[in-house]
Amino acid sequence: MTDALLPAAPRPLEKEGDGYFRKGCNPLAQTGRSKLQNQRAALNQQILKAVRMRTGAENLLKVATNQKVREQVRLELSFVNSDLQMLKEELEGLNISVGVYQSAEEAFTIPLIPLGLKETKDVDFSVVLKDFILEHYSEDTYLYEDEIADLMDLRQSCRTPSRDEAGVELLTTYFLQLGFVESRFFPPTRQMGLLFTWYDSLTGVPVSQQNLLLEKASVLFNIGALYTQIGTRCNRQAQAGLESAVDAFQRAAGVLNYLKETFTHTPSYDMSPAMLSVLIRMMLAQAQESVFEKICLPGIQNEFFTLVKVAQEAAKVGEVYQQLHAAMSQAPVKENIPYSWASLACVKAHHYAALAHYFTATLLVDHQLKPGEDEDHQEKCLSQLYDHMPEGLAPLATLKNEPQRRQLGKSHLRRAVAHHEESVREASLCKKLRNIEVLQAVLFAAHERSRLKYAQHQVDDDLLNLIDAPNIVSKTEQEVEITLPQFSKLAVTDFFQKLGPLSVFSANKRWTPPRSIRFTADEGDLGFTLRGNAPVQVHCLDPHCSAALAGAKEGDYIVSIQGVDCKWLTVSEVMKLLKNFGEDEIEMKVVSLLDSTSSMHNKCATYSVGMQKTYSMICLAIEDDDKTYKTKKITKKLSFLSWGTSKNRQKSASTLCLPSVGVSRPQIKKKLPSPFSLLNSESSLY
Repeated sequence: MTDALLPAAPRPLEKEGDGYFRKGCNPLAQTGRSKLQNQRAALNQQILKAVRMRTGAENLLKVATNQKVREQVRLELSFVNSDLQMLKEELEGLNISVGVYQSAEEAFTIPLIPLGLKETKDVDFSVVLKDFILEHYSEDTYLYEDEIADLMDLRQSCRTPSRDEAGVELLTTYFLQLGFVESRFFPPTRQMGLLFTWYDSLTGVPVSQQNLLLEKASVLFNIGALYTQIGTRCNRQAQAGLESAVDAFQRAAGVLNYLKETFTHTPSYDMSPAMLSVLIRMMLAQAQESVFEKICLPGIQNEFFTLVKVAQEAAKVGEVYQQLHAAMSQAPVKENIPYSWASLACVKAHHYAALAHYFTATLLVDHQLKPGEDEDHQEKCLSQLYDHMPEGLAPLATLKNEPQRRQLGKSHLRRAVAHHEESVREASLCKKLRNIEVLQAVLFAAHERSRLKYAQHQVDDDLLNLIDAPNIVSKTEQEVEITLPQFSKLAVTDFFQKLGPLSVFSANKRWTPPRSIRFTADEGDLGFTLRGNAPVQVHCLDPHCSAALAGAKEGDYIVSIQGVDCKWLTVSEVMKLLKNFGEDEIEMKVVSLLDSTSSMHNKCATYSVGMQKTYSMICLAIEDDDKTYKTKKITKKLSFLSWGTSKNRQKSASTLCLPSVGVSRPQIKKKLPSPFSLLNSESSLY
């Protein structure tokens, strides 16, 4: 069931340390997951159309004065709202289509819930980036056509990532590359005119924003969603598979938590702080469920201390799902979380609580304390199993008294049967859950097992000797926790490093156009010294030397010498290059840093069709903009400035470069058009 393209033979790279990204999956592959994403993309378009019709009808209703027209508009509005509700239910059905994402191995286990990938529209970086390179950096734009094509191909590949670590690496590479792009081409004082559109994963509502933060946040969400799909795909019939599932869900929670804490103004419902908090809880609950399955995988021995351990593990899973269901039932999450997800959380809460009571009943009914056994250890375990013992019962006395022990065990069986009945009832109330056959089979088998065991020990006077079974204290040997993403471990090379070191040549610094300085060294004396790392600066300039008379200034940055790019050369390398010319005339190009002019911060407007005002329009005040900008400068990730080399990747391209005549330029490799770059669809075919 492989949906990834086989990599071709590696191409020779232009220079050592240069590397390219992997391609995504074949968008035309008819796998179960790709078909599901195709349906999601089509639904997004239908929802967009219906939302626009509703917005138009609402606006017409506001301005219409004719009573007959208003009645017709109200009727049309009711039809549109009905269509939207049906589309929302259809999208919810896709979100609960968990069978596609599960492991291919036959397993008698309750399915886990993955997140679907967010869809997006195409973005053309070429015009905006070329204009900015020419205007801001005063560079020839044809020199960067390959780099811009690489960026666009990388984004296109990220729309169809493979469901494995290679897919995660692909998305992470693009996320880190966006950090470079933001620093190079997106000044904090103005908008660049690029409109990024992403569809909400849960509601299908599109969100558009002229802000790279929406792009970065959406890519992060897809990284977390891909981890959930990896976790559900793991083979849960093997120990290694369950360990991988636990790790994947913890990583998914870590990425979503990083998204919630870093991008606080995301205008999409699925990336709102409240929704992300619920999704994080859901990932950790599924990780805890995988821990329980890992403990039970070798088989549960009918032994006292083993049953105590398993009962407390089951109680832990039931507890986290109970907390998850409570969080899903709170506003504003309740209105947008799929109903089937909340129902499944409630089903699992009752199911695992029933298992905890069943295993507790088994250790009480089947195990009588015998002479020679460790009484102190069993007494301690039983006392720690409960938050409190039933009135009139003591741990050691209960273990030694067979009638008391059996009566307490049957009370646990009654609670187990009650919880099983509630889980079956909750599953029957949800149409989506009723259609998941393996879920119905697991719930029925567990219910029947508890019912039969209770029937074996039931006697006529049980109702006259009722004991309320106490709650079981939850405990686990492996407490799941958030695994924070470590983006710095992935070395990503800046596509636009030819512009120069990012610490100097960035969008928030203004430069003069390169000036050509022609001078000669008088008896080996240049008339100035050099300082700084790449790029080097003119220092201690003699005002009467040839370079000063030609227009050189103190503090100028040297960008080229005799056509040789010097932006990445050190002081010793530049000095060696200058001395090689002896007393010949030297042509040196320099740039000067301009004083940054204060300008009004643009308000960040977000357009979102049919969404609440809280999310549909974010207009930050100027002082908030200043605060955000300062914070962003402080918390910039080191990974964005990492110049380490990455392993060779396939170079994907869609631009054919033509050589120019009479212009000295570096050799540019011709690139064949990618078959997938010719697809021009409004949404992903994946």
